[in-house]
Amino acid sequence: MAQWTSAVGPAQLARQLQAQQARPAGPGARKPPAYRALADGIRLLVLEGRVPVAARLPAERELALALAVSRTTVAAAYEALRTEGFLESRRGAGSWTAVPAGNPLPARGLEPLPPESLGSMIDLGCAALPAPEPWLSRGFQGALEELPPYAHTHGDYPAGLPALRQMLADRYTARGIPTMPEQIMVTTGAMGAMDAICHLFAGRGERIAVESPSYANILQLMREAGARLVPVAMSEGLGSWDLGRWRQVLRDAAPRLAYVVADFHNPTGALADEGQRRQLVEAARSAGTVLVVDETMSELHLDDDLEMPRPVCAFDPAGSTVLTVGSASKAFWAGMRIGWVRAAPDVIRSLVAARAYADLGTPVLEQLGVNWLMRTGGWEEAVGLRRDQARENRDALVAAVRRELPDWEFVVPRGGLTLWVRTGGLSGSRLAEVGERVGVRVPSGPRFGVDGAFEGFVRLPFTVGGPVADEAAVRLAAAARLVESGAGGGGAEPPRSFVA
Repeated sequence: MAQWTSAVGPAQLARQLQAQQARPAGPGARKPPAYRALADGIRLLVLEGRVPVAARLPAERELALALAVSRTTVAAAYEALRTEGFLESRRGAGSWTAVPAGNPLPARGLEPLPPESLGSMIDLGCAALPAPEPWLSRGFQGALEELPPYAHTHGDYPAGLPALRQMLADRYTARGIPTMPEQIMVTTGAMGAMDAICHLFAGRGERIAVESPSYANILQLMREAGARLVPVAMSEGLGSWDLGRWRQVLRDAAPRLAYVVADFHNPTGALADEGQRRQLVEAARSAGTVLVVDETMSELHLDDDLEMPRPVCAFDPAGSTVLTVGSASKAFWAGMRIGWVRAAPDVIRSLVAARAYADLGTPVLEQLGVNWLMRTGGWEEAVGLRRDQARENRDALVAAVRRELPDWEFVVPRGGLTLWVRTGGLSGSRLAEVGERVGVRVPSGPRFGVDGAFEGFVRLPFTVGGPVADEAAVRLAAAARLVESGAGGGGAEPPRSFVA
């Protein structure tokens, strides 16, 4: 019986491996033998979760042809991986990926480290901040006071609590988009909203157009739903949308869905202007594509002089083309798993009906907490605290990276929680791997792309500030030096000053 549970084709694996080599190594780096470079490349893909564990790899001859290398090179690379515990083989069953005993299974998304596991590790993997107290506690105290009447019911509200649906509708109306409660469904976070949307609109094999780069966890959710992702490159400099490309993709590929983050895009921090929003809605409507707009970062504008554009749904007020996803997780706290969808009433009814086979509904206490905060003004106070903290962290991180890594390039975003950094020709995958060994956890660029794109980038969130931001930059610089020197392979030891 075969031990593998999925397979990676030779062309797909070759694209991912070649993307790792797309940018040259730094000056003075030692060039490893071809078989060693190939083995290291496959190992990195496994460690990052971009090639699953227990995935069957191509036969030696097939991969050699796809990479235009000798079969001997591939055979030697496979043997090295077997020796290191990253590959298992059996005659007649082929070779499949593995992880050595004692190694954690790689994550396919960007899960934060458990608090008890942090130790001396600086975790830049998750773009989330601590709760804005005292408002979290006050929100739950208010929710507990309002809970008794709901405790006498069955507690299942598939569309969300009526009071919270009304509150969210009123908030859209106050922003200039008339909205009824029937246009709102409350979900378990933005991920719950996206999961429901994908299952309703994009069955297995359906095309979904996505920004390139885009939010890694949503990309993985779509892959696991069986969607075929169609990447749409952002404009030069990653500063905004390229409407010409969007119109072409929507016209030629005819995707069922398109997913965009118009407000402080994750990971680049870009902010789409009103003209781009209007044109994208018109292009989606003409192509018959449902446009899903992620607004989870929209309240995190950090510069006082910034005038925010109207929401994308303002150009489709009835909600027939645009589905808007919002959440309390970024603007308030990731532990507050409350999200929502705004769409046409018939779409909401379909989403609610489909939800009966998923999670039934969202926890009542958390919904009451968010509703209490929004009704009393506590939400605005809490989000103001969140903006202040994110602004301070952003400025500290930018200063630290510029000081310690002057060759790294980025545009300082005016909002959101993430900095998208070009790493001066270094492999983002290798920086991520070596970074964990010197005490800083950072996601590499390919996590945010399709098939190995953005190898020369990393994402740095504004989750730390002050001395911790300074130390994070120092550790990243140490990782960069190891990668530049060619000492970033599996056997390199981290500098002792960075080990717990």
